[in-house]
Amino acid sequence: MISKTRFLTPLIAMLAAMSVDAETAPELQRIVVNIVVDQLRTDYMEAFAPLYGEGGFKRLMAEARYYTDATMPFRRPDRASAAASLSTGATPFVNGIPALSWLSRQTLQPVFCVDDARHKGQRTDERTSAAGILTTTVADELELATARRAIVLSIAAERDVAVLLAGHLADGVFWLNDKTGDWCGTSYYGEFPGWVSAFDRMSPLGSRLKDIVWQPVYDGAYASFHYFHSNAEAASNAVFEHRFKGDRRMREFKTSAMANDEVARLVERTMDATPIGRDETPDLLCIALYAGAPEGNSVVTAPAEVQDTYVRLDSTLARVINKVEQTVGRGRALFVVTSTGYADTDALSFRYEQLGLETSTFSMERAALLTNMYLSALFGQAQYVTASHGTQIYLDAKLIEQRQLRMADVLARAEEFLVQMSGVRNIYTATELVRASEEPAPGGSHVGIAAVRNAWSASRSGDILVDVMPGWRVECHNGKTYVDPGLAHAAFPLFFLGPDVKSQRITQPISATRIAPTIAASMRIRAPSGSTERAIPLAD
Repeated sequence: MISKTRFLTPLIAMLAAMSVDAETAPELQRIVVNIVVDQLRTDYMEAFAPLYGEGGFKRLMAEARYYTDATMPFRRPDRASAAASLSTGATPFVNGIPALSWLSRQTLQPVFCVDDARHKGQRTDERTSAAGILTTTVADELELATARRAIVLSIAAERDVAVLLAGHLADGVFWLNDKTGDWCGTSYYGEFPGWVSAFDRMSPLGSRLKDIVWQPVYDGAYASFHYFHSNAEAASNAVFEHRFKGDRRMREFKTSAMANDEVARLVERTMDATPIGRDETPDLLCIALYAGAPEGNSVVTAPAEVQDTYVRLDSTLARVINKVEQTVGRGRALFVVTSTGYADTDALSFRYEQLGLETSTFSMERAALLTNMYLSALFGQAQYVTASHGTQIYLDAKLIEQRQLRMADVLARAEEFLVQMSGVRNIYTATELVRASEEPAPGGSHVGIAAVRNAWSASRSGDILVDVMPGWRVECHNGKTYVDPGLAHAAFPLFFLGPDVKSQRITQPISATRIAPTIAASMRIRAPSGSTERAIPLAD
């Protein structure tokens, strides 16, 4: 599937014909390696610097163009919305991926972002595609520009991020099966490659998992280095041991530092088994890694695990960078390393009761029920509210039209009612979000109505968004609860490491949606169709 007949495309011919000074024109990379680390934070990454080797974070901070304060220009990203925005250069308002899941207006059932019954799973029963992405990705543009001569591969522990980083036209997208631990894929991208199956058979994770033990890497200064606690506190928290057993063993494994090793193993095999990065047509390798706390924990309950995750992640990055450069040659690869830009486990660390701040539980199901009762009293008895999902409420547009009501009027009255409920900080309706400017507020790209609008999808998000007070516990329709983290900003890093990239540390904020057009510019192709950002100048 991956071995392609390469030929001179119109794009390359055009570039060759242009009167460009060959001595001053930047050399075209053989491969761009786009690495996205789930929940990577700048403050943690820099705090653990004494524990790192020389080839990972230390090299990136010393040799790369390093932005310390990258931001997502929309409210409260999750793994899926972040990955889609990084690959498309557009916000959920444009690319159509507002979250890991949303509510189908037809069935009123949750829809996982990459589920697609039309495409069979390979070595998995999950049916998957990238059809939910409403724009092109930078990988798609590369495939189109090279008439599918470029090789595009994506590797991640999680299905959603693997697919969303790649897009529609990739040659191979691989993730770890939640049940068996096998590397798997989807028929959406064509035939599953034999070299992946053969690699898995040689040393299947499912067989090795019972013997994998996650313990701290005690080495030199690491044994006495504790960022989150005083030395006295750290002594009782630094030792841990995790084994992966039971029905949730794979889910627990995927949120451990050990999962990154599996991704690195397949990356190394990919460089050996495929011709990626071997000729003058640029290729793209997308990789997703993990830097969050173990599932069900936070930095408060698992500080030693988070510290160990960063130390092991540093080794993984060095391992990947070294393998790519050994294969294609140093100076022939551009590495892009960034984060999904959120830290959902941090919400669990809030202890508002201890601070004496007002906090309680806000029930979305109750809010939806009372809203429907209020609307029925105003407009006549009916089921105006169809469902709630997360902190969003969905209305029945057909019913409202049949009753010859204006949706804007119904939304305005619902907003008037909801904003008076205890714990509500603000209410946003579809009417005002459609009309809102897409330009972020001066105070920061993740705040203001523009950021809310950018996080919203007209076809998939709810008609009413409930914004609760920081620290309030939100009880959702499915019984799940979470503590609202508020609007505090946690900066995440962005690195560009490669030929003709000027080494520099930059502290000014930068939008992560500029990454996709920057990758496109480095490969001399068009930016993704939903992107409106300018490429970052890497050589100035």
